[in-house]
Amino acid sequence: MPEDTLTPPGGWQQAAHARFATEPGPLQRAFLAGTRRMSGVEPSNVFVLLQRSPRLFFPWLAFASRLMPYGTLDANDRERVILRVAWNCRSRYEWGQHVAISRNSGLPREELAWIAAGPAHPGWDAHRRALLAACDEFHADRFVADTTWAELLRHHDEEQRLELLLLIGHYEMLAGVLKSAGVPLEARIEELLQSPG
Repeated sequence: MPEDTLTPPGGWQQAAHARFATEPGPLQRAFLAGTRRMSGVEPSNVFVLLQRSPRLFFPWLAFASRLMPYGTLDANDRERVILRVAWNCRSRYEWGQHVAISRNSGLPREELAWIAAGPAHPGWDAHRRALLAACDEFHADRFVADTTWAELLRHHDEEQRLELLLLIGHYEMLAGVLKSAGVPLEARIEELLQSPG
């Protein structure tokens, strides 16, 4: 089943058009060219947007990289959390990017539908149910409930619990920026979302 058939209640939400220049300036082009050479991959549109402000971009990049990809949470659990945040925030850009990333981390494809269904899906164990519940509670109330926290205590040390809260909060913020800025999803990610296998 194509991942694009998964749509949150109310549909995906985004500005009707890009609200910032989509072409990078000279400084941005130089940085993106270096990124392309180092990674062998075309830089994501989120980087093109955030480089509009180098003063903010480089500190953001240092912080964000400590959550993903260099965080201490299990890579699949991290992707489950980010995908649930993207779903809750109705951010198709964030969802699409992390569908692609989750494939590389080894997340089973059938779990995308489970993530969309949320913590009530019967396939989750208690730990993963608590991770998704933390996303939902943070989204709804900006507060993780005591019962959810008690389950997280069983699986994560103090540093990881703090990292989890910052991961949820960071991707909530980023989803709002991406939607409000009207950042378009890259063609290669669009193709991935449309592919049946």
